[in-house]
Amino acid sequence: DLGATIDALYNPLVRRIRGLEKPVICAVNGVAAGAGANIALACDIVLAARSAKFIQAFSKIGLVPDSGGTWFLPRVIGDARARALMMLAEPLTATQAAEWGMIWKVVEDADLAAEAEKLTAHLATQPTYGLALTKQALNASGANSLDAQLDLERDLQRKAGRSPDYAEGTKAFMEKRTPAFTGRPS
Repeated sequence: DLGATIDALYNPLVRRIRGLEKPVICAVNGVAAGAGANIALACDIVLAARSAKFIQAFSKIGLVPDSGGTWFLPRVIGDARARALMMLAEPLTATQAAEWGMIWKVVEDADLAAEAEKLTAHLATQPTYGLALTKQALNASGANSLDAQLDLERDLQRKAGRSPDYAEGTKAFMEKRTPAFTGRPS
């Protein structure tokens, strides 16, 4: 039963990725096909090796895209492109995926792991509480009206503005030094 497999494995993974407070980085090397391509779409920042390819292979075997693909892909690249990719199952190069907004950046194959590690190290030094609130706002934006999103941004900004990271960030800026963020809400 493929539905049971999706319920047991893929859907919990996608929900966990989107629900994590910290940014989730994905490094795609090789072919991201089917659920693999869609799980990449669930991540916050996606890097891909230049030789990587993305393919919605479901239609080739009579299946329906899963792992959130029918939710993520139209929002990211538009309805017309999403429909064609899902119905024609043609591979998309990493460069084209970047041009279409599916991924953040293409890197040389040999540099993929180092770039992902560099990005991870950089994010770890940032105000992670503020990043968590940013992720919360971004995740809500697809379902919210503009008015609801403005209210959410105000509420999250209020929380961020009361955090030790905000105090440290502004103090470090004034003192012209690198901030030492804690990632704590209070």
